[in-house]
Amino acid sequence: MKLIYGVKDKPKVGQLILFALQQLLAILAATIAVPAVINSTMPEGFAPMSQSAALFGAGAGTIVYLLFTKFKSPVFLGSSFAFIGSLSAAFAGAASSMLGYIGIIVGACFAGLVYVVIAIVIKFCGVNWINKLMPAVVIGPTVAIIGLSLAGNAVSDFMQGSVTDAAGQMLCSPYIAFLCGLVTLIVTIVCSVYGKKMIKMIPFILGILAGYVVAAIFTGIGYAADVDALKIIDFTIFQNMQWYPDFTFVEAFRGGIPEGTNIGAYIGTVAVAYTPVAFVVFAEHIADHKNLSSIIEQDLLTDPGLSRTLLGDGVGSIVGAFFGGCPNTTYGESVGCVAISGNASVSTILLTAILAIVASFIAPFMTFLATIPSCVMGGVCTALYGFIAVSGLKMLQPVDLNDNRNLFTASVILIAGVGGMVLQFGQVQITSIACALILGIIVNVIVNLGNKKEQAAENAGGTATEGEAQEEAAVSSDQTTTQEADNEQLS
Repeated sequence: MKLIYGVKDKPKVGQLILFALQQLLAILAATIAVPAVINSTMPEGFAPMSQSAALFGAGAGTIVYLLFTKFKSPVFLGSSFAFIGSLSAAFAGAASSMLGYIGIIVGACFAGLVYVVIAIVIKFCGVNWINKLMPAVVIGPTVAIIGLSLAGNAVSDFMQGSVTDAAGQMLCSPYIAFLCGLVTLIVTIVCSVYGKKMIKMIPFILGILAGYVVAAIFTGIGYAADVDALKIIDFTIFQNMQWYPDFTFVEAFRGGIPEGTNIGAYIGTVAVAYTPVAFVVFAEHIADHKNLSSIIEQDLLTDPGLSRTLLGDGVGSIVGAFFGGCPNTTYGESVGCVAISGNASVSTILLTAILAIVASFIAPFMTFLATIPSCVMGGVCTALYGFIAVSGLKMLQPVDLNDNRNLFTASVILIAGVGGMVLQFGQVQITSIACALILGIIVNVIVNLGNKKEQAAENAGGTATEGEAQEEAAVSSDQTTTQEADNEQLS
């Protein structure tokens, strides 16, 4: 989609607020999902992670990222799912809630340090080696996998409401939930394709509103007629609103550390849990920025530079964990929102970060966002994740897939990613995206070893041919000169 607002463009204030709210809605569900997942596995007696604090940390981390990238990269940073195993390990190995929160801050520092070291190496070595190691035939399918790997989440949400019984079972009919998700998806598509001016640029807001209204109508009828199958939205959430974020750094200084705790061993456990994952997320970092570069038609790996984006991501993760506990990463949902809306204005991302920080303190607003049912978000995410996948496939357009070298590389990445190839080493998990990318790089190097020899032979052959041509030209010239001399004698 052609960009309506470029990176440096500044929409009007009213438009800017709407665009920022749309970005916030796009990243919200995933950002607050990470602490929710960790809380479900939290040891008994430990203070739960705060979803509001995670949103605050995401906003603060994004601002740090924008500062490091000189406001040239329009993407939001949210809670990273890759570190869920690391977060769980930090709490599982802690002797107290306080120590667990200290551990997740220290762990984020280890992960951020990996980014800093890689950034320094790239600063001195440049990025050309990355472009050679990961050409379009490798990055394109990998970006597609980022979207396709999330497809299961979107489809699952499509069929779910938010009201559950005492056993945690969904009350509403999956067909009613599907209808609400379908309304959301269709309104989003129609607004994006047929909308004029502003409507075309805020399809997610309009889609979510339409889906929410339909879900609210079904829910109202369900409670009035006492029909559980129609109850979709859980309005009881308002009864237990959290009025302020429980920041991680505050929890880290509450309580105490039990006597006899081996702090050194615990820190070592945290380091092992966090550090390797940072290398995995580094691969996803490159894929996201390659994708975003293709959308805004500016090479972010060159300007502001991969070293700056890595520093922004690394330091932003540390800041995000300090406040919210969750290390951050660039969000595909944010990139998809940029692609669909045609709005790459970095001012929108900055305001989104500010809104995230402010919203974390506004309990009614946060609670309202939390009442958006899964089926409605599933309708929106179907479009978002699909755009991520398609943008990756678009990178393959200039690639010659009639060449078996390219065909093998792309096919291996797609199958490994879609098939969910995951490697587990203790608490460290190499995600399907990282596995697919690493496998793709290995295959691409193997299939092109012979290609380099062929090119060298062709170059050598070309040089020999040029020499032969020069000799023939010289002989021809001599023959021409002799003929001219004979003609003069005859005259």
